[in-house]
Amino acid sequence: MQFTSKGAALAAVIVLSACASPAPQSASVAAAKAADLDCVLPSNCVNSTGTGGFAPLSYQGSPAQAMALLQGTLKGFPEATVVNSDALTMQVIFTTPMGFRDQVDFRINPQDQRIDFRSRSLFGLFDWGKNRSRMQAFTMRFEQQAQSR
Repeated sequence: MQFTSKGAALAAVIVLSACASPAPQSASVAAAKAADLDCVLPSNCVNSTGTGGFAPLSYQGSPAQAMALLQGTLKGFPEATVVNSDALTMQVIFTTPMGFRDQVDFRINPQDQRIDFRSRSLFGLFDWGKNRSRMQAFTMRFEQQAQSR
């Protein structure tokens, strides 16, 4: 039996679907769990809380200004969709051209003027570095936007 590239991709999706994570949580559940941004699987997740290799995003001003910076930065990522947001948290789904979905949770800390985040794959045990590269690009664009204001 021989697979075409489409057939191989479909087979991979079917096999990996058994490893899929649950759907995004509602805003109230996400807010209740916002304090926990740890990565359960470091093979498909990065964060800024000490275990994922990233520093938190820094901002000057009010939480509303921080949220505006997040929203402005996200405009440069056409694959991003905000699914939940309130004054201090935002949940975003990034969808790759292949249809894989990654969830990024942002939490604004007004006292320390920082934004913590976790970016994790919603599908499979490995993300082949996609969350890391995306958050590196996001951090760079966020910092550029913050400096230009």
